[in-house]
Amino acid sequence: MEFKTATLDGKRIAFTDQTKFLVQVGRGDKGAYKTHYSFTGNLAQAVMYFNGINIGRGYKKRLVAPSFNKPLLARAFS
Repeated sequence: MEFKTATLDGKRIAFTDQTKFLVQVGRGDKGAYKTHYSFTGNLAQAVMYFNGINIGRGYKKRLVAPSFNKPLLARAFS
């Protein structure tokens, strides 16, 4: 198991090579999120895919690491 660190929006994030990162997309204020992409141990690629999703017309997106104490890493909505 290899430990890694990265900086996301000015916050340092420590994770392992087995940490799951989920990129999720939802619609509406009360709508549920669906996982579109899942990455294991690669935060840089998860952030790249998160930034690549174009949202509009009531859609929302988030980047989540379910194993963290505070799992929400980033989110955006229109």
